[in-house]
Amino acid sequence: MSLNPKINDWTKKRVWIVGASTGIGAALAEKLHALKAKVAVSARSEDKLKALVAKLGGSRAMALPLDITKVDTIKAAEEELVAAWGGYDLVIFMAGDYTAMRAWELDLKVAKQMVTINWEGFLNGLSIVIPRFMEAKAGGIALVSSVAGYRGLPKSLVYGPTKAALINLAETLYIDLKDKGLDVYVICPGFVKTPMTDKNDFEMPYLITPEEAADEIIKGFGKGEFEIHFPKTFTRMLKTLRHLPYSLYFPAVKKSTKL
Repeated sequence: MSLNPKINDWTKKRVWIVGASTGIGAALAEKLHALKAKVAVSARSEDKLKALVAKLGGSRAMALPLDITKVDTIKAAEEELVAAWGGYDLVIFMAGDYTAMRAWELDLKVAKQMVTINWEGFLNGLSIVIPRFMEAKAGGIALVSSVAGYRGLPKSLVYGPTKAALINLAETLYIDLKDKGLDVYVICPGFVKTPMTDKNDFEMPYLITPEEAADEIIKGFGKGEFEIHFPKTFTRMLKTLRHLPYSLYFPAVKKSTKL
């Protein structure tokens, strides 16, 4: 059963990707642009955004630099987007920060930065786009979480809880907004080769490219899924682990991760 409308024709879609300077965001922007969607890309790095838009070419792409931790910059970018295109149909929040951390390595400054970007930043963005969509009685909101949010995992001391919060947030948004005419998605990737995961010093099973991740996201939109998760071999295994009692879960994680 599809919980959202199936998006297979992107020719009339105006998509705003927040967190698109590198990795999955940049790859998704390229894929959607190739499918004839209008694509606005945002991040803090203006140079990378402009380079991406120049690569895409044409009038269906625009760069909107912003800092997701500063709500006034999001509002300014949104107003520029509305002025240029008359609005937007789908916003994908995928900005994120990641530092692997064990309990004995807790760095409060680094931890708070992850919380500010991965959680508070999303709330900043939602405070801008929800009123716009509510007025239009239409629109889609996608939050990029992670399989790290399914259950507690080693080296995910702060990152995992922020991603778990986004899954819960997306579920609540769906309950609140679906009857108002809005669509809500949560995207949970496994390991994707990006500048963030390049910092990892451990084996990452079922590692995929940003381009493969972008294809999976587009496929999920095409099926009208609420939760778009991938790669399926890996995510289904983790979903099974979610249902184990703690007495079985903790030993299973220790054994599988060797951490």
